[in-house]
Amino acid sequence: MDYAIARQHMVNSQVRTNRVTDERLIEAIRSLPRERFVPERARARAYLDDDVEIAPGRYLMEPMVSARLIQEADAKAEDMALVVGGGTGYAAALLAQLAHTVVALESEPLLAQRASAVFGELAIDNAVVFEGPLNAGCPKHAPYNIIYLDGAVEQMPSTLTSQLAEGGRMVGVLRDRGVGRASLWIKSGGAVSRRVLFDANVAPLPGFGAPAGFVF
Repeated sequence: MDYAIARQHMVNSQVRTNRVTDERLIEAIRSLPRERFVPERARARAYLDDDVEIAPGRYLMEPMVSARLIQEADAKAEDMALVVGGGTGYAAALLAQLAHTVVALESEPLLAQRASAVFGELAIDNAVVFEGPLNAGCPKHAPYNIIYLDGAVEQMPSTLTSQLAEGGRMVGVLRDRGVGRASLWIKSGGAVSRRVLFDANVAPLPGFGAPAGFVF
């Protein structure tokens, strides 16, 4: 399989046609070998417009959704970014081409090890992987100008919103009664507001389930 051709086709048919216009981001997607971030057995599926399983219950988000979320994050060259649920590191690697420094937080040791290995193989030296519970964020390096949630969540814990810098942007998919809503959160004046961007059906991140309701 010619991955370069598959990557260009993904950019033309999935990314540009779905309101992704940031040329820096498009070039990052075009240059980054997405197949290196999925298991070898799944590399033929790396460029499909679908989530790709990278471990039991964990997925690489479909290209169009991840591209639109990263575009909404409006990364700047001086920004510090946090990727929650870094997986094998694809979203963090994209952001590393747009921002100054990227922290990829991952709770699964094998995924964290794979992300670190791929960063080394691709000479990505401004992204680092930390292991820990996803819903706790990574306060050691907070505050962040960008927080990217690499999967759907049912609730947004204050531990993450508190790690946003003033003027910071957080992007992700919040499940509202079973419907995924890609959203942008912005911190202004110490308060965080949310704006719904579009509907998106993506796999959930572990550790962000809604509290169980009372049952009599």
